Amino acid sequence: MLNKTRLYDAIVVGAGPNGLAAAITLARAGRSVLVVEGQNSTGGGMRTAELNLPGFWHDICSAIHPLGLGSPFFSDLPLDRFGLEWIFPPANLAHPLDDGTAAVLYTSIEKSAETMGADGPPYIRLLNPFAKNWDKLAPSLLGPLSIPRHPFAMAHFGLYAWRSAVGLARAEFKQPSARAIFGGIAAHSILPLEQSPSAAFGLVLASLAHAVGWPLPKGGSQQIANALAAYLQSLGGEIVTGQTVESVDDLPPSRAVLLDVTPRQVLKLARRHLSPGYRKGLAHFRYGPGVFKVDYALSGPVPWTALGCHEAGTVHLGGTLEEIAASERAANKGQICKNPFVLAAQQSLFDPSRAPEGQHTLWAYCHVPNGSTVDMSEPITAQIERFAPGFRQLILARSTMNTAQVERYNPNYIGGDINGGIQDWFQLFTRPVPRLSPYTTSNPNIYICSSSTPPGGGVHGMCGYSAASEVLRRLKS
Repeated sequence: MLNKTRLYDAIVVGAGPNGLAAAITLARAGRSVLVVEGQNSTGGGMRTAELNLPGFWHDICSAIHPLGLGSPFFSDLPLDRFGLEWIFPPANLAHPLDDGTAAVLYTSIEKSAETMGADGPPYIRLLNPFAKNWDKLAPSLLGPLSIPRHPFAMAHFGLYAWRSAVGLARAEFKQPSARAIFGGIAAHSILPLEQSPSAAFGLVLASLAHAVGWPLPKGGSQQIANALAAYLQSLGGEIVTGQTVESVDDLPPSRAVLLDVTPRQVLKLARRHLSPGYRKGLAHFRYGPGVFKVDYALSGPVPWTALGCHEAGTVHLGGTLEEIAASERAANKGQICKNPFVLAAQQSLFDPSRAPEGQHTLWAYCHVPNGSTVDMSEPITAQIERFAPGFRQLILARSTMNTAQVERYNPNYIGGDINGGIQDWFQLFTRPVPRLSPYTTSNPNIYICSSSTPPGGGVHGMCGYSAASEVLRRLKS
């Protein structure tokens, strides 16, 4: 229950990665902070559960976490002291093609280039400067729009990042494998791959593969949330779970309220406290395509044709760059693609705690139109079977989530949108509405710290960190 008599410096509504990051930032500065979460556990997109059969532990949303290590905020936290252990698969990503080969991203950029044939040297020339300079690029790429600390490194990144993924892939690479693997990475943007700045997302995630890797947390993504929550409590922060907040008026008194929710919920929680102009801006916020997810319990490992897939924590399934682009274009146009681009993770290959001995899990999803309730389990299964003949015979059970179920699981995922809104040029740095500080609202005591603020979706905590830093500046004034 909430203690309505205590005055807090700040109250955070929502215990996802950004809400917990905001609370930790405030608590580290010596501020009293309370986190209120509607679900019975912390986590938001970082939760793990037995979804179909006993002993098979599935990540409900996020699974692989390059930004968990690449984030300037998370990398500065002593989460290992609170039980978080990272597992690094031999390969970060594999992208199989129909000829039985696969392009593979290892942490070694040279080893990765060897899987791309004639496009190996161009791949190194493109990605090596960004991977080597990740620490210089990260504060600008993962923060609000500002003057970069390292302008030359950012200018070099910008020479390529402004392009579309299709345009950059075709300009830099000549072979299907390199074009396809870059297109698949860029598709994490959930933008049409012919649209700028989809290339920027591909460059960031590919650079992270070589700068820090694409690790998975031992025991599931819930372990990240557990470690963040435990660290916050060690700093004196308080957490109340299972408490749904219907209005900011229901909260105890505080000097600041930070909302780890998207614009639609901000309007619900704080409408009467916001100016008409700001409310109008929030109402015009645009959400992007959703996801359809399948979690498989398997009797054995996935029988991939391409050997590189057996080493990889993440496998992208979609064939050529053109096929992937068609899938992402359809989702953004409100259409269903019969051969969707599928993002898969095989955590149990590298973390035995995820499944009974000798058995395995597979985590997979595709992008679909916002709000779609079309069952994509068969097209997803068919794409896996395409690159792993015999996969169907291994399925013991499967559970699915369409966009409506995804939103019920986490109300921040409006229409199944896991990125907190479209991340095109207009909404990339000005989300949720154009302001000098995107984390502030028209009310000086109410802030937004969700992925609907810069830098957007992903488990990095930087939205929460930046919002809390703004709160601290104002509390000192």
